[in-house]
Amino acid sequence: MSFITQVFATLGWIVIAPLAISPLVWLLLQPYFRGWSRAERRAADLLRDTLTPEQFRQLVWRGYLEVPSPTEPRRVYRVPRTKGYIQVIENGRAVMRLCVQPVECLPDADVVVLHKLMIEANEETYLQKANKYVCIE
Repeated sequence: MSFITQVFATLGWIVIAPLAISPLVWLLLQPYFRGWSRAERRAADLLRDTLTPEQFRQLVWRGYLEVPSPTEPRRVYRVPRTKGYIQVIENGRAVMRLCVQPVECLPDADVVVLHKLMIEANEETYLQKANKYVCIE
């Protein structure tokens, strides 16, 4: 490669590399830069400890966590990283949105863990407690 090509390649990596890793760095360091409370920092730590590395990457990059249904093999629950509806995906299509919120205010990371554990522990009770909104296409 010529010198000019090497310079452009290096400059490209200087621009592209920070853009590629910034979402991960943001999620890991956000609690400390934003002055989060101790509870929010502990919630972020619990979330990282509860999820597998692949699940954590999915949450960072896509903004939601996919939790497979323990009873229906073709059903997946999409739990958003922040407040919002949980989408129920069956056979690749959104069929329903669920609204399930804790009674008391919790950090967003704790709410993600809450949904994941409730779905995995007792999906039937989770669905009974949820407000359901059918998706019409």
